[in-house]
Amino acid sequence: MMRKVAGTVALFVTTGLLVVHGAGGEQATIPQKPQQPDKATLAELCARAERSEAEAQFNLGQMYDEGLGVPQDATQAVAWFRKAAEQGHAEAQASLGMTYLLGRGVPKDAAQAVTWFRKAAEQGLAYAQLILGGAYAEGRGVPKDAAQAVTWFRKAAEQGLADAQYNLGGAYAEGRGVPKDAAQAVAWLRKAAEQGVPDAQFVLGQMYDKGLGVPQDVIEAYKWVSLAATPPPGFYYAKEQFAKFRDQIAEKMTLAQIAEAKKRAREWTEAVERRQKK
Repeated sequence: MMRKVAGTVALFVTTGLLVVHGAGGEQATIPQKPQQPDKATLAELCARAERSEAEAQFNLGQMYDEGLGVPQDATQAVAWFRKAAEQGHAEAQASLGMTYLLGRGVPKDAAQAVTWFRKAAEQGLAYAQLILGGAYAEGRGVPKDAAQAVTWFRKAAEQGLADAQYNLGGAYAEGRGVPKDAAQAVAWLRKAAEQGVPDAQFVLGQMYDKGLGVPQDVIEAYKWVSLAATPPPGFYYAKEQFAKFRDQIAEKMTLAQIAEAKKRAREWTEAVERRQKK
C-alpha cells in the first residue's frame, strides 16, 4: 500500500538548546513514498476511487500530489484527500491537514490543519500525533499549551516515533508541560538517539558530559556527540555546532578515552548498518 503524508517538510522550532520536531511535518516520519503506477493500475485506482473506496481515494490524492501517472495538481490532490478524509481515513485526514498547513491546493489555514491532524491523531496515527503536539508546542492553529503538547508527543513516542521521543525527552529536560526530570529526559532521548536522530544524540551527549540524569561519562558524551556530528543524509542538523562541542569534550579526555569513544561510535554505526541490511 502507498503511504505518504502530502507535502511533508521539516520544520524545527528553537527552544533553547533543544528543538521541537514535527510542528510542520517531519521528514524522519515520512511513510513509504508512492510508486509510479502503470496505466492499468492507475485506471483501476481511478475506478475504485470513483466507487468511493476511501483507500483508493487517498492513493489517488497521492498520485496528484506527486504527479505520478497524472499531471501534478494540488487542487485535485486536496479533493481526493478530502473525500477519503470525510470517510474517516486517518492518513487522508493527516494529508489534508498538511495541505492546509502548507497552503497547497487550499489557502493556508493553521486552524483547519489542526482540525484534520486531530482527527487522524485521535485514530492513533503516530505522525499526526507528533504534528499535533508540535502545533500545541508552537501555538500554531491552537492556543499554545505545553501540557497538551506533551500529551500528544507521549502518544506518538510510545508508538516508537523517534522525533516524538526526542520531543518528550526535551520536555522533561526543560520542564515544558511536565516537571523537570533528568532521568526521564535521558530515557526518552536515548530511545530517539538509538534510532539515529542527530539532535537527540547531541543532547544525550550533553547530558553525559554534565552528568544530568546519568553518571558523568566523557566517553559516552564524546560517542553520542560524535555520532550527531556525522548523521545520515536527509537530516537537518547543526553539524558545525556538534563538531565544536565534540572537540570541547575531547579537551577533557585522555588519548585512550578518545580512542574508546571512537570505537564505541564505530561499533554503534556498524550495528545500525547490519540491521539495515537485514
